[in-house]
Amino acid sequence: MKRNRFSFTPKLLTNSLLAVLTVAATTIPLFLIGRATLGESVIALLYLVPVAWSANKWGQLPGISAALMAALAFDFLFIPPFFTFAVERLEGWLVLAIFLGVAILVVGRIQDSLSKAREAVFMYELSSALTGLRTPEAVAHTVARQLRQLFQAALVNVIFYSEDRSLSIVASEPGDGMGKDRPDRVLPLLNSWGLVGEIQVWRGANVDLPSEDSRLLQDFASQTARALERTQQAETEKHINGLAPKVSTR
Repeated sequence: MKRNRFSFTPKLLTNSLLAVLTVAATTIPLFLIGRATLGESVIALLYLVPVAWSANKWGQLPGISAALMAALAFDFLFIPPFFTFAVERLEGWLVLAIFLGVAILVVGRIQDSLSKAREAVFMYELSSALTGLRTPEAVAHTVARQLRQLFQAALVNVIFYSEDRSLSIVASEPGDGMGKDRPDRVLPLLNSWGLVGEIQVWRGANVDLPSEDSRLLQDFASQTARALERTQQAETEKHINGLAPKVSTR
């Protein structure tokens, strides 16, 4: 069963209220200047400003709340008959429908752009954190810590298998964390050697998790598997060099 897209936390509801108030504040000067001076098209464009600003500052649900508030205010004050939510002309319905559609589209595009930017920043931070690590244990603990911070997860386990496929390395963040019976997300770790482990994530109280096939989680698992492969190769080379006979220089 799919989870709800939004978790209605007090902070999210507060931000949605602030977005509605932002639209209300924009309405005051528009109403004072008047529809006869500005025209419906200009008013519709100006209403997109608080909608886009709210989506950029507070997120998708506040952006949608701002879009709905703007559509209601636009209808009530600037589409005949005035001071009622009724629309008497087909032209008015078209203007209102186009405005609401464009506003929702703007919110969606802004959120997509912000999500991609956040993912790029996070993957860069993860790559930087994994660079230079020399042991699988360090990789496991770094990955668990980064993933838990990103999603405010209740618990994250990073498991690397030994050669006989038994559990050899398990890193947990937090160390005393408790999860449900089954993790909400399980990400297999695959590299050139095959299946080398998995990441288990238990969802926190306030932040939802992407699907297991999302690009972010897949990139996360891929980075972890490659980092593990690098550390194991480094350990193998170190072991071989330690066994190699020293050549006398005399």
